[in-house]
Amino acid sequence: MSDSSTVFRREHTLRDLREGLALVQDEAAQALEARGYDDGARFAIRLALEEAIVNAFRHGNKLDPAKVVFFRTQIDGQEAVFEVEDQGPGFDPETIPDPTHDDNLEIPSGRGVMLIKAYMTEVEYRPPGNVLRMVWRKPKG
Repeated sequence: MSDSSTVFRREHTLRDLREGLALVQDEAAQALEARGYDDGARFAIRLALEEAIVNAFRHGNKLDPAKVVFFRTQIDGQEAVFEVEDQGPGFDPETIPDPTHDDNLEIPSGRGVMLIKAYMTEVEYRPPGNVLRMVWRKPKG
């Protein structure tokens, strides 16, 4: 039974990378499926969530166990909105080297941000750069 008319909203304070990631991915997958999102959308969102949450813990919070990651989501029948906020100082996303440029092919950083931008409809880093807002919209038509 489809639940596309209801809005799914959740907020979590994530204290552990693995447990937090599993929680939000599982919740999102169930909410997306109930609202008619196809396999491709669910895959794209799962990957973007993984990259965003891993980056928040590793790069934003520098794996500091005293720091948490805040996660907010709202999913309806047309769009899925996710916010990931770390407790780090933030960063300027324009300073991330393009991982597809020949000079940067051997550098491991930047790939997650590139994947998030490739898979999501809309991506915004809010100043000072420690809040990531990602939106996936169903195609019109």
